[in-house]
Amino acid sequence: MSKIFTQSDVAAHSKPDSLWIVIDGDVYDLTKFQDEHPGGKKILQKVAGKDASKQFWKYHNEAILKKYQKQLQIGSLDTKPKAEEPPAPAPAPKKEAPKPKAAAAPAHGEEAEALDPFGSLIPFSDPSWYQGYHSPYYNETHAALRAEVREWIEKEIEPFVTEWDEKKQVPPEIYKEMGRRGYLAGLLGTKYQKDYVKNHVKSVPPEQWDLFHELVLTDELSRTGSGGFVWNVIGGFGIGCPPLVKFGKKSLVDRILPGILSGEKRICLAITEPDAGSDVANITCEAKLSEDGKYYIVNGEKKWITNGIWCDYFTTAVRTGGPGMDGVSLLLIERDFGGVSTRRMDCQGVWSSGTTYITFEDVKVPVENLIGKENKGFRVIMTNFNHERIGIIIQCLRFSRVCFEEAVKYANKRRTFGKKLIDHPVIRLKLAHMARQIEASYNWLENIIYQCQKMGETEAMLRLGGAIAGLKAQATVTFEFCAREASQIFGGLSYSRGGQGGKIERLYRDVRAYAIPGGSEEIMLDLSIRQSMRVHKMIGMKL
Repeated sequence: MSKIFTQSDVAAHSKPDSLWIVIDGDVYDLTKFQDEHPGGKKILQKVAGKDASKQFWKYHNEAILKKYQKQLQIGSLDTKPKAEEPPAPAPAPKKEAPKPKAAAAPAHGEEAEALDPFGSLIPFSDPSWYQGYHSPYYNETHAALRAEVREWIEKEIEPFVTEWDEKKQVPPEIYKEMGRRGYLAGLLGTKYQKDYVKNHVKSVPPEQWDLFHELVLTDELSRTGSGGFVWNVIGGFGIGCPPLVKFGKKSLVDRILPGILSGEKRICLAITEPDAGSDVANITCEAKLSEDGKYYIVNGEKKWITNGIWCDYFTTAVRTGGPGMDGVSLLLIERDFGGVSTRRMDCQGVWSSGTTYITFEDVKVPVENLIGKENKGFRVIMTNFNHERIGIIIQCLRFSRVCFEEAVKYANKRRTFGKKLIDHPVIRLKLAHMARQIEASYNWLENIIYQCQKMGETEAMLRLGGAIAGLKAQATVTFEFCAREASQIFGGLSYSRGGQGGKIERLYRDVRAYAIPGGSEEIMLDLSIRQSMRVHKMIGMKL
């Protein structure tokens, strides 16, 4: 049980050899921390024995408090109010005849009660189903997964994200923990890969896993407000592994997949080249069949490859035939083959994602490592883009919510011209424009996820490709808008790294990493109309 102190107790510890402070009613002993304090000892000594809440929040954000709380907090003031109990959810309406509780969670489309409120309950800072609204898409397993992931993120990840971002690397142990928790096996846009893992997700039976669980998992990981972190743990994997699982030979999958899903091995997608980005059909990385027909000899370069510097496997687009899309194949290249060199690229954002330049020099790749059929890799790549873009959409919309939530919290405590920022109509207008774009985009996302779940893969690729491309553009525009408006609300605090506006500054840097990869906004908008028109003509469009 936490110790209780009076303000007089704290005031008695106001010297360098015994230095206590108060932050938000909690008491911290900083005596031994003085030498570690980035701002120096003097700043701490000025507030020794006092309430330093105002000074703390001027320079720091909540993640810093979480990072050091366990280590430095020794108790609380006797004047600190007890945490209020969350309001009890409204009682469910009475039914004529109670139904027996089913062993499995209700399927999509079945009548289900609204789930209990969860989180801060700041409007629009979480999806509406977090706040007691009815939804046809989620059941208790989704809520259980949400709680499981959020607890891990808040305790073990968020306090350290800024530090990892500055170091440009997330500790490898975190990726392995993704495997130990069973998360990697559920992030492939497929059924849960239960046959290739020892550990399943604790809160969701493998047979009940669906695309909305993947949505929830990606969404909660993104609450860290760091594209670098999210791309580190699911970026390369989430786009490099699905082609292997869906189109790789069984012998190849059986050999490679267990190590990947456990987090011991890493995989990425290597398509983009210095002169071929969205124009995938014009890649030049070459793979020639050896004279004995046993190997492809690969030569070429890849650029802007997420996670490449740490990867063991590269799902690589190569040219095995003539020009254009009909000459493209997909190979799984293993670093151990030799001839693979990788170097880190310094980019504007997503610092801890490991963006990489790859060179292949006479790499001998066994023909068994062909994914799909020779010269038929373009279709595999196009199928994969839908899953990649949906991941980008989920992340962008959660980052938009992070910008909104941070702005709301700040606007409720920052005072200008004699009143809180939130009391200025111009600030409320900014928040309203952020909220309307987030909610409209998220509802479109939920509908697309539902259609993906109901349609077969080929049908989804054809019918939903245009809508997914359009929503990808919508989501990145929303993210950019929310990052800018949050930055305006925070002012100078969002211009300097770290501190209260640290998340906003970091996310603003990450915006272009979402607007360009996976198909730039301009190409996505054009594709959305071209493909939608073509598909609807096939199904009987009347003009």
